[in-house]
Amino acid sequence: MHRVTLRQLRALAAVVEAGTVSRAAEALHVTAPAVTQQLQKLEACAGMPLFERTPDGIRPTEAGDEMLSTGARMENALRQCAESLDLLGGAEHGRVAVGLVSTAKYFAPRVLAEFMKTHPRVEVRVEIGNRAAIMAALRDFDLDFAVTGRPPKEFEINSVVIGDHPHIVIAPPDHRLAKRKRLPFSALASEKFLLREQGSGTRLLMRRLFADAGLNPDLGLELGGNETIKQAVMAGLGVALISAHAVTAELADGRLVALKATGLPVVRQWFVVRPESKRLLPAARDLWDFFAVSGARFLPKVPS
Repeated sequence: MHRVTLRQLRALAAVVEAGTVSRAAEALHVTAPAVTQQLQKLEACAGMPLFERTPDGIRPTEAGDEMLSTGARMENALRQCAESLDLLGGAEHGRVAVGLVSTAKYFAPRVLAEFMKTHPRVEVRVEIGNRAAIMAALRDFDLDFAVTGRPPKEFEINSVVIGDHPHIVIAPPDHRLAKRKRLPFSALASEKFLLREQGSGTRLLMRRLFADAGLNPDLGLELGGNETIKQAVMAGLGVALISAHAVTAELADGRLVALKATGLPVVRQWFVVRPESKRLLPAARDLWDFFAVSGARFLPKVPS
């Protein structure tokens, strides 16, 4: 593997992204035979196939995915080097890549806006997705750090608590249980629960909550995103476990209600997390510290 070059790894990444050797060659501004030669050398070093041709284009094998991950880490290291050199040269700017699980969009943009008032030259790239997607990007070093409600266990991390993150069960205001002051948690098992998509942290929490209680609720539609879930609940399609921070406006104006069952709200925390081996440059470090120290004051106020 000591003969592997960055040019070879870039050729593999370009072919996988473009789908064909010819389109990859155009993107790299080289000839198709040159790309093919780099791929052959890389496969010779690996000692196994790195990609396969399918009707839908070129796809990486498992070994190819490992090579792509290594290449991404190398590109990230080079970007970090360039930023470090800029900073050493006296530049007063930097770039930060932040991941937000989808529910964090209800407070994190305000944190970023406040930070940018005192750091106007910092370039911030924000990636929003469900927990699985954001943790994968964090693991692959595509992000400097992420804001999430549940730190990953798949790899070693550094994490800091931002503040409390309550979860509630929402229903339309005319729901038969809406005016009940106290409900046993088991009463919710007869309700039809709407689900977030696979990979959602809220979905994982709901599964664990009912499993711990020994209950098996009726599961209804699977819907992607909090906004769709809220509209579906208001339409009477079921109830849903959701972050209270995602429904503060709807609770305040009476479009939704929180069912008052024993054990609710379920209070978790918001975290800012990064891989343990991730070294933050000054701009990223400043934004990390701002989330850790000041993030809690931007959390939505949940109506009582």
